[in-house]
Amino acid sequence: MTITGVFAPVPTPFTAAGDLDLESWRANLDRWMGTGLHGIVVLGSNGEAPFIDDDEADRLIAVARDRVPRDRLLIAGTGRQSTRSTIAASRRAADAGADAVLVRTPSFFKRQLTASAFIGHFSAVADASPVPVLLYNFSALTGVTLPVEAAAALAIHHNIAGLKESGPDMSYVGELLGLAPEGFSVLVGSAPTFFTSLMLGAHGGILALAAVAPDACLRLYELVRAGRIDEARELQRRIVPLAKLVGSMFGIPGLKAALEHRGYVGGPPRLPLEPVDADAAERIGAEIVRLDAVLGASARV
Repeated sequence: MTITGVFAPVPTPFTAAGDLDLESWRANLDRWMGTGLHGIVVLGSNGEAPFIDDDEADRLIAVARDRVPRDRLLIAGTGRQSTRSTIAASRRAADAGADAVLVRTPSFFKRQLTASAFIGHFSAVADASPVPVLLYNFSALTGVTLPVEAAAALAIHHNIAGLKESGPDMSYVGELLGLAPEGFSVLVGSAPTFFTSLMLGAHGGILALAAVAPDACLRLYELVRAGRIDEARELQRRIVPLAKLVGSMFGIPGLKAALEHRGYVGGPPRLPLEPVDADAAERIGAEIVRLDAVLGASARV
């Protein structure tokens, strides 16, 4: 499986009491499927995966499979701290209908997580998973880094389809693209560096921004593919302010506030995360309006 295109790592809606809001989940999924997104990622970092119980995760994936057409990819986050638990989660995700699983690096015992440990972990998961595996490197969140040499070694595994790199380190992306075999997909998770990543040869992105401005992300992707580099560069400049607000600045609570502005159900984040304050929500809303004005009606969802 070669994975290319623009994917949204979608947030999980909760009720005020902190329970899953499956009705809103269905409605949000239907709206995302009304866009040109190539697929979605459920239970990624933006889905608050570490806060979700296994039985909840299985329900979210199964509901998503009912709403995501088979010509779109449904990718499910299944990373856990132990190899055993990750394998179990990956098998359950496949049973629930996921097309592929996104497996973040384990991170608790940082000093013992050597390149060899990572290779052993991901190889065991890929051996056991019924569906293809995407490696997930997010050093800013986990505090560990999957060495690029280890990623390249894992890239030859028949059931490892690619890697998502969520950091801004373009040297990591460039080096991996040079080392990995043909057919191994390198996807990025940083919208502020999306243009640069695509120019280096990245195959697409799993971008928080794509949940609130999918058409803008898709347009950038297609402009680069069409060789319209100046237009793509200018669009990249235009999307950065909103991308930062729903990413590094306000994170999941900011992304949920942006969804509310768009008419989706963002809902509250699950504790201990807290919603953004009114000033932040207003700032996010104003930036959405500004981006829409710049891009025109086609940027709206």
